[in-house]
Amino acid sequence: MEHQSIIAQVSREEGSAPLQEKGTQTPAKKPRSRSILQSLFCCLCRDEGEPCTGTTGAPLLVEENGALPKAAVKHLLPEIKPQDASKLCVVIDLDETLVHSSFKPVNNADFIIPVEIDGIMHQVYVLKRPHVDEFLKRMGELFECVLFTASLAKYADPVADLLDKWGAFRARLFRESCVFHRGNYVKDLSRLGRDLRRIIIVDNSPASYIFHPDNAVPVASWFDNMADTELLDLLPFFERLSKVEDVYAVLKKQRTNS
Repeated sequence: MEHQSIIAQVSREEGSAPLQEKGTQTPAKKPRSRSILQSLFCCLCRDEGEPCTGTTGAPLLVEENGALPKAAVKHLLPEIKPQDASKLCVVIDLDETLVHSSFKPVNNADFIIPVEIDGIMHQVYVLKRPHVDEFLKRMGELFECVLFTASLAKYADPVADLLDKWGAFRARLFRESCVFHRGNYVKDLSRLGRDLRRIIIVDNSPASYIFHPDNAVPVASWFDNMADTELLDLLPFFERLSKVEDVYAVLKKQRTNS
């Protein structure tokens, strides 16, 4: 497996070569030779435009109009638990939304995750976004939270184990639950098995929610700015949003005012 195929991540600068950019809607050509630093960072995939494959399976391919083959449609989430029946469903991204990960050693890493790639163990250094603890704890109280990442489970699952101390995530979805559409791993909210009027997606990559932009609460990509307060600043808005029956009117108003 190519190293580039495990983590979904964004490059720091648009058009920069070292990391494939997560969230671009038109896949760019990548250099043929790839370093381990590139390895886990992928939301777009190969030069030929084909989805990456791995031991966890490949994402679904969608038709040109974005529709899924009828036989492939299956709900990604189990039946909602009784304690969450009255709550909205919030889909939360991982990389550059809650954490930033790198192969480069980081002195202040919050977690160090061993990941096996082609029979060799590599260390992934993970930084937590400021206020992620307060954010996840409160979101888990207010909503039915679902982790949904374009990364592979072999990396994202152990990160989530360490990150989510409160059991905020009722379910975790990885790359194989995405659909591969025009070079992007897209999180198709219609496949969750929840009412779209009661789903929110929190993600730094517009390409991830291109099928359902009206359900999105965008966040800025985060790398290492320890003065960042975006997650904390969002909590009052989510407190209010947790009380509505239909998210569309509120999110439309939010976009208009922003």
